Amino acid sequence: MSLQQDQVDASAPNFGALLDRQADAHPDRVALLVPRGPDDQPNEWLPITFAEFRRQAHAVAAGLIELGLAREQRVAIMSGTRTEWIIADMGISCAGGATTTIYPNTNAEDTSYILTDSDSRIVFVETAAQVDKIVSRPELDDRIRRIITFDAAQPAGGEGSRDSPTEGHDSTVGESLDDQTPGTRIGTVDPRVMTMADLVAAGRRRLSAEPMLVRHTIDSIAPTDLATVIYTSGTTGTPKGVEIEHRSWTYMGAAWQHQNFLGPGDVHLLWLPLSHAFGKCLLAICIQIGIAQAVEGRIPRLVRSIGEVRPTVMCGVPRIFEKIRAGVMTASRRGRITSRISHWAFAVGRDSRPYRLAGRRMPAGLAARYRMADRLVFLTLRRKLGGVRFMISGGAKLSPQVQEWFYSAGIPIVEGYGSTELCAVAFFSDPSTIRFGTVGPVCPGCQARLADDGEVLVSGPIVARGYHNLPEQTSQAFVDGWFHTGDIGEFGADGCLHITDRKRDLFKTSGGKYIAPQKVEAALMANCPYLSQAVALGEGHKYAVALLTLDPDKLSLWGRRRGRAAMSYAELSRLPELRSTIQGCVDRANAHLDRWETVKRFAILDHDLDDEEGLVTTSMKVRRGEVANRYRDLWESLYEDNGVPQA
Repeated sequence: MSLQQDQVDASAPNFGALLDRQADAHPDRVALLVPRGPDDQPNEWLPITFAEFRRQAHAVAAGLIELGLAREQRVAIMSGTRTEWIIADMGISCAGGATTTIYPNTNAEDTSYILTDSDSRIVFVETAAQVDKIVSRPELDDRIRRIITFDAAQPAGGEGSRDSPTEGHDSTVGESLDDQTPGTRIGTVDPRVMTMADLVAAGRRRLSAEPMLVRHTIDSIAPTDLATVIYTSGTTGTPKGVEIEHRSWTYMGAAWQHQNFLGPGDVHLLWLPLSHAFGKCLLAICIQIGIAQAVEGRIPRLVRSIGEVRPTVMCGVPRIFEKIRAGVMTASRRGRITSRISHWAFAVGRDSRPYRLAGRRMPAGLAARYRMADRLVFLTLRRKLGGVRFMISGGAKLSPQVQEWFYSAGIPIVEGYGSTELCAVAFFSDPSTIRFGTVGPVCPGCQARLADDGEVLVSGPIVARGYHNLPEQTSQAFVDGWFHTGDIGEFGADGCLHITDRKRDLFKTSGGKYIAPQKVEAALMANCPYLSQAVALGEGHKYAVALLTLDPDKLSLWGRRRGRAAMSYAELSRLPELRSTIQGCVDRANAHLDRWETVKRFAILDHDLDDEEGLVTTSMKVRRGEVANRYRDLWESLYEDNGVPQA
């Protein structure tokens, strides 16, 4: 029997059955940890066991069935990361519905598009402002039957409303949704609005009359039934709804369990957006293995929560790891004793890597220096990260330099690779067998190969069924069971995949050389702790150039150290001294690139891209084409011979 068939047999038939298995086998094992307390104070973390998780999810499921939810009918969730999101999603799955995910900061127009295109009829929301996004759109009046609010009572719109995934996370779940008061309405007169407590109360009444209602519903859900529709944020064009079946999520959970580097004793800090496939993938993995998840959606409070929870594993996107590294690198001014000690320690860590990676004993002198470096520098860094065993990076390309830096400090980062169409993580490796610069081998039981032009193709149970309402695009991307990722890659002799770039993002210089902008941008981000974004451009020109934006906090620190504390972002960005600092960083980045890839000139924008509408996706990926068009005159002027312009 094949490995794939073994894992299909080992995986649960659907998402609801996945939870049932864990709750039946380990009812008292902690499933979720919920923070209670204000953002600026120590929090109490309340446990929810797998048995209680199931009880609450089944109540939500029964409530949805009571509302008339049909098989595979879409129910949307528009919220930041919080425990209610997880329980609502599981309730939808247990009721036989399919979850449509919407980022909480999606504007009203795009929200209406996703709800209409997905044919969602019920919506879970977090804030009054999100209610307003729906009730303000007349085209949704007859389409959306129910709007279910996570928060029991708050004013609609206006000054008191919240519409941020990082605010208002004083969860009302606690140990049980029973503690909420049914009947309390969010401040709006729309008759479609009800609270989650109302839904749960209706579900409890239905279960009192039909105790096996949800169990029987779960038993009837086929592995190939639709579980989720996730709209890709897309760096170009209109978002596409990716249809993912139950078997894809449950197989992913079984595949990670097969690797055996995560176990029931682990604690995972879940802060990633659950609207993203990576977040949903982590739910499946943790439920399958029985890992406790501390749910923290308040990004400004993330460091404090790490110290409170002390997770053994944490997942993130490359920008988080870049910011941690940049914080260490800029903590002390160059030349100070602390800076010199840190620099020495990481040089020792660099020398130790070949021995540690190969499992060989270090020479006595190096071993002694590494122990000293660990006591003076690395131990402090690991403590600030809660003592994690390892971390997992996904969502974008991670610079090998960043990966190597953390490994020097005794913190392995496993880089995974995938896409929404592949349940987020199609390639990953064991932390003990890291190969820097690669994303590891393909998911156990799946297959991968390269097309003639180097495009990575993947097949197996993790592949989505296609794009919602887009048969032509589905037929182009999903061919004979193989998903065409759009990424260019290479396989090493050990079967590990190295991603070079997006197929459509490669640009060709006038000298005939192809440049992968993601590689250039990753080098810039890894070598310049002051950057927030880097965009490499140069199609049809003789060399690569870059548009750079600066991290406001790091830029402010740079200014304070030079007596420029009163200057604004824009003013600091124009200083010749700042440009000289950035030039040194670009020079270091160029040393890690091939000659034809190096950035010859750059411009520093006097503002970040975060606030530029349409220039970044909801998951903060740069829309390179939009940026190129918006700033075309600026970056093309970098090819003029009369000097380098200032943005």
